[in-house]
Amino acid sequence: MQAKTQISTRKAQLERRLVELGARLEAIEEELESHNDPDWSELAVEREGDEVLEATGEAGQIEIRQIRNALQRIEVGDYGTCVRCGEDIAEARLDAIPWTPLCRSCAK
Repeated sequence: MQAKTQISTRKAQLERRLVELGARLEAIEEELESHNDPDWSELAVEREGDEVLEATGEAGQIEIRQIRNALQRIEVGDYGTCVRCGEDIAEARLDAIPWTPLCRSCAK
């Protein structure tokens, strides 16, 4: 298990990322709602862009769920422990993916 100061640092990092993602998703929603060009060719171009925005939004929603789950693990004291095998998750892995619930071996 990780030291308490490291956990508080991770928690702050996760909370910042949650705010960033929330703002990004809000901007995506606003952009999607703004498209209503009556010109068919412009509408087709907007629709292609909308598909990219929708995919980005879906990925953001998945990451938000993962971050909330990580914050829940912090609250119950399970953060940094693999949910599958119970081993500690390596610092380097948590540095790269702070919301990961799995150690490297179990993620494979």
